[in-house]
Amino acid sequence: MDQRGLLDRFLALSDTFQVGGLFGGITKPWPDRLDTAHPYGVATPQPVTERLLAERAVELGTDIRRGFEVVGLRQAEDGVTVGLADGSQLRARYVVGCDGGRSTVRKLLGVGFPGEPATVETLLGEMAASEDPATIAAVVEEVRKTQLRFGVSPGENGVYRVVVPADGVAEDRAAHRPSTSSGGGYGPSRAPTSVCTRRVGCPGSATPPDRPIATGSTGSCWRATRRTSIRRPADRGLNLGVQDAFNLGWKLAATVNGWAPGGLLDSYHSERHPVGARVIANTRAQITLLGTDPGATALRELFSTLMDFEEVNTYVTEMITAVGIRYDFGEGHDLLGRRLRDMQLKQSRLYELMHTGRGLLLDRTGRLSVAGWADRVDYVIDAVAELDAPAVLLRPDGHVAWVGDDQEDLLGKLPRWFGTPHPRAANTLDSQVT
Repeated sequence: MDQRGLLDRFLALSDTFQVGGLFGGITKPWPDRLDTAHPYGVATPQPVTERLLAERAVELGTDIRRGFEVVGLRQAEDGVTVGLADGSQLRARYVVGCDGGRSTVRKLLGVGFPGEPATVETLLGEMAASEDPATIAAVVEEVRKTQLRFGVSPGENGVYRVVVPADGVAEDRAAHRPSTSSGGGYGPSRAPTSVCTRRVGCPGSATPPDRPIATGSTGSCWRATRRTSIRRPADRGLNLGVQDAFNLGWKLAATVNGWAPGGLLDSYHSERHPVGARVIANTRAQITLLGTDPGATALRELFSTLMDFEEVNTYVTEMITAVGIRYDFGEGHDLLGRRLRDMQLKQSRLYELMHTGRGLLLDRTGRLSVAGWADRVDYVIDAVAELDAPAVLLRPDGHVAWVGDDQEDLLGKLPRWFGTPHPRAANTLDSQVT
């Protein structure tokens, strides 16, 4: 969010926290050595996230149409035709399937969705509270002693977000598939729901047995199924999450604008699919740790002890926050493939210079050049003390594509991510110098 100038909007409407780990119901102090300039988590209600992103999209000229159902999709060499339920059609060069685990786009493309069936179900709901905040907090604290998947937290406008362990609530397991790499999924979209203290394992509560502490008419069922989609390289539909979108967005823009090198769009799959597989694996581990049987309890106690070691806590927190993601760009410097942290420069912050979504060469030597790619890559000369490298080339998503100080070596790497040099750009000054 900071790399695109959106962080302040989110911080103004969110709570920040500094709890490390956050793995399988285990929380530890925030590790000291996390490789980020933002050492905190941000808790933002999903409706707020959607609203802020939609507002930004509209600012950038996006035409958002709601209430349109996709019923058909036909691919051709020059683009895609999308059929809508009202009989109209839309044409586009590319269609991106951002419609979740039951993705209509994925099904119309015939893309597989292999994985394991659901083993755990959890009810989610946004509800009005029928008890005061102190009573709710006491109930949550008591119930979570034995049910770590239970939670009630304040949302917007006095509405609480409720998470309740529940098995056998989905009316049709075959019809409701989980979302992609997150390992979750949704069942009934409007299930009447109430949360009662005795029913979730809190018989000792001062609240009378079976008296609701929260009630609501909107709910859904999340199932811990482990699946991820298979994308065929020839298809023009992709399933993605927020970080998937950050990876895909600049590559799709480069393709549409005509300067993408061969294979750039396909690198979305090769980079993000392994990340999705790792998320599924750690989701499986967390579901196991959240269990209530003696084996899960013993495993959680052991894992909690291991997380008291700073190295383990750092590793787990980097995994959960995605700070530790490193794409495989080949052998080289430790920074290669990682997202570079924000840092203070002489006249600005690094992430402030990335708001445009362009590539960036950060050069401490002052001897390098991106002439020929100046229409796609900004150039910054700055002797940044905290950068442990002479120069780094950043992709628009902030991941380090090259590290070094040799101009010829740099010229060999620029085409991989930014295509062929522009003849006229080669005769101009680099686009930014500080």
